[in-house]
Amino acid sequence: MQKLSLEQELKNNAYPGRGIVIGKSPNGKYAVTAYFIMGRSENSRNRVFVNDGEGIRTQAFDPSKLTDPSLIIYAPVRVLGNKTIVTNGDQTDTIYEGMDKQLTFEQSLRSREFEPDAPNYTPRISGIMHIDKGSYSYAMSILKSNNGNPDACNRYTFAYSNPVAGEGHFIHTYMGDGNPLPSFEGEPTWVDIDGDIDTFTKMVWENLNEDNKVSLFVRYINIADGTYETKIINKNH
Repeated sequence: MQKLSLEQELKNNAYPGRGIVIGKSPNGKYAVTAYFIMGRSENSRNRVFVNDGEGIRTQAFDPSKLTDPSLIIYAPVRVLGNKTIVTNGDQTDTIYEGMDKQLTFEQSLRSREFEPDAPNYTPRISGIMHIDKGSYSYAMSILKSNNGNPDACNRYTFAYSNPVAGEGHFIHTYMGDGNPLPSFEGEPTWVDIDGDIDTFTKMVWENLNEDNKVSLFVRYINIADGTYETKIINKNH
């Protein structure tokens, strides 16, 4: 597998949909995550990220224009003890509740499938970061239709222990624009993680498609003590 430039991966894809990046900062001190949302419809574009406790939630920018909240209003990020959960839907809550009852990340997601938005059947993508006494590991998951067939759900979990400084993985809902939208394929993309939180946040935001980008969340977590810094950018403000 070849390590790719996250900047180029974002720049060269007009519509990756929703995306999760998880990795480690170049200096090895921080666990890094980014979550972005994009939209093609007015309903999907009418959103902002807001802080909610230790996590975030989406909310309508203009409540009068909100047509269907079911798949677009949710908490993408929640924190359970030393675990940070990042997903593209309300499966954040499924993982939180499952892990709170001692289920694993993968077991918690067995009760969920891809989204019911025919004909796209948008995959559910999820990530979990675990920081414990100076050690750090993460995992990613995708639940998707069987090559566009909603009668079967294909489930993949990718776990990464002892991540390497300056590297990470990127998973997103769609391979690119299309009708129907083609689901993500293969392993999460091996990408570089570069710079401090300000540099990294700016790079991601500037390389997301100008028309389609909606919101971005970035968090750098100090692996030594669990403290963190968060950046949120909303196109609507």
